[in-house]
Amino acid sequence: MSVDTWNNVPLAPEDSIFKLTATYKVDTFPQKVNLGVGAYRDDNSKPWVLPVIKAASQALFNDPNLDHEYLPITGLPEFTSGAARLILGGDSPAIAENRVCSVQTISGTGANHLGALFLSRFYDFNGPKQVYLSDPTWANHFAIFRNVGIDPLTYKYYDPKTIGLACDEFLAALASAPDRSVFLLHACAHNPTGVDPTREQWNQIADAMLQKGHYAFFDCAYQGFASGDLDGDAWAVREFVKRGVPMLVCQSFAKNAGLYSERIGALHVVGSSTEVAKRVRSQLAVLTRSEISNPPAHGARLVALILNNPELFEQWKEDIRTMASRIIEMRKELYRLLTEEFKTPGTWIHIVNQIGMFSFTGLNAEQSQALIDKAHIYLTTNGRISMAGLNTGNIRYFAENLDKVVRGQL
Repeated sequence: MSVDTWNNVPLAPEDSIFKLTATYKVDTFPQKVNLGVGAYRDDNSKPWVLPVIKAASQALFNDPNLDHEYLPITGLPEFTSGAARLILGGDSPAIAENRVCSVQTISGTGANHLGALFLSRFYDFNGPKQVYLSDPTWANHFAIFRNVGIDPLTYKYYDPKTIGLACDEFLAALASAPDRSVFLLHACAHNPTGVDPTREQWNQIADAMLQKGHYAFFDCAYQGFASGDLDGDAWAVREFVKRGVPMLVCQSFAKNAGLYSERIGALHVVGSSTEVAKRVRSQLAVLTRSEISNPPAHGARLVALILNNPELFEQWKEDIRTMASRIIEMRKELYRLLTEEFKTPGTWIHIVNQIGMFSFTGLNAEQSQALIDKAHIYLTTNGRISMAGLNTGNIRYFAENLDKVVRGQL
């Protein structure tokens, strides 16, 4: 009688977002709306291939010197150097002083994992290996850190009463945490709330981190996509570098280049000297070699072309403005419908004050589930919606049902 080796393996729960999308796909209701997906959609609810990506793809296709040889372990140099300039700024003192170690990763998720793994191996934790995550945050952050032996704790970030930033509580958490604690910070377009600190608040956060010697673990998945301004969305990261906050940055090109499936990202560790950056790079290469050996080339080549070609770069900025502007317009229209046409009870200014792909509506779990079950509007039960899922064809239907569920009529 044979014994199954894996009889004791428990059945893992499905990923909530992917499960939501799967349920949406099999729903036959004609007016169904998917507000769970974390990917850009055009006004016809279709995926959009950026024109600049089409142009870069054609240029690659016509390159007679293109081959499929291995990339260096740390990635395509033209990509990693361009990515560093994009997030840190072309005039970054850290880049000028050769204090930045940049390596290619498997999108932002891979950057988070590699950064967390590096900290787990080499960071001088003041006590147990712990990281402070915002409450709420991207759910995958918890799994990533746990997988490398770092225990995730949370700090209060979101205030449900104001549907905004709990700044005082955030600053209090920074002040009370042990010296040299690691804090994960969303560089812009906070996921899932869409609530970002102001520049004044970012400076208060930097003050508190410097006072306690904390380490900033920046996650930047939406540069340019948040406001349409690449430089503006990178302000907090650049200010922290300028002020000398110890830090690393996880960077993704999934959203702002529409390269979701190409998995293109980078990890940038800002060191105190060229020698430190050299040693960090050597260890990141060892970790990368043991996990993926070499990163994939195609997406990195596309992004490298865009970052290093002035004409393509300008076209990319225009494409980014197109995406960001459409989402901003959806925010304005939803706010108008709720406040002017439906006169929905409550305050809805947070819809236009929030930024980026996601918005915390303020709906509770029961209301969110009612929208799913009775209106076929798919969103996460914490009330988060993807603004990219709204368009001129479905926004009135959504606003009407949002009004009904708030009034208890759905």
